Amino acid sequence: MRSSLDTGPILLQWHGDVAVVTLNRPDKLNSFTRAMHEALRGALDHVEAGGARALLLTGAGRGFCAGQDLADLDFTPGHATDLGTLIDDHFNPLVRRLQAMPLPVIAAVNGTAAGAGANLALACDIVIAARSASFIQAFVKIGLVPDSGGTWFLPQRVGMARALGLAMTGNKLSAEEAEKWGLIWETLDDPLLQEQALALATHLAMQPTRALAAIKQSMRASLTNTLDTQLDLERDLQRDLGRSHDYTEGVNAFLEKRAPRFSGE
Repeated sequence: MRSSLDTGPILLQWHGDVAVVTLNRPDKLNSFTRAMHEALRGALDHVEAGGARALLLTGAGRGFCAGQDLADLDFTPGHATDLGTLIDDHFNPLVRRLQAMPLPVIAAVNGTAAGAGANLALACDIVIAARSASFIQAFVKIGLVPDSGGTWFLPQRVGMARALGLAMTGNKLSAEEAEKWGLIWETLDDPLLQEQALALATHLAMQPTRALAAIKQSMRASLTNTLDTQLDLERDLQRDLGRSHDYTEGVNAFLEKRAPRFSGE
């Protein structure tokens, strides 16, 4: 069942087959607390149960996400929070879930994306950003290593030299530079971001989403597969998709010179 949610730190709205999830702690640049993680898990449960065909993730206010809210951690001398447990319980499952969701996931980065917030955006399939947005691997500023997939996403997308530079300096990377470097898909003027992000999500929701899920799977597998293994994977996925309703519909629509009506089946 599709229903809107307002849990405080997380908002869920539906636009047809598109689920729009908004990080909603604008006074804290949408930084994460444990309660926010729990609310986001619940919202994603609703997204999947509601049969969404695309997910759009964005932030409220002037920031996308500033990562972990340090005020939510225990800094009592001798009783510091176990950051490994925090990551295991919250950030890593979130990154894995976004990567594995069988539907397109779009991040609309509306402002600052820092620390785990930057890498949360990079965990999405397609990242578009407002021209005023920025990406900051802020971990080094508090003596930490990039987490939430940062040490994997950055070298894969921008190369080792730039990845090390971003991680070791903690410098701000503008959205326009991020696009030039291949870190994100597109930069848009601020007033156009949400409208264009929703238009992209709506377009993808109308596509053969089973094929989109297979594209996600195969592209990511290519990062560790040999060529022979990847060729076999392509064959297996193509065999499966060739038996799908959407393949038949796509071919018929092409032959009949009409727009296809994909169902994800």
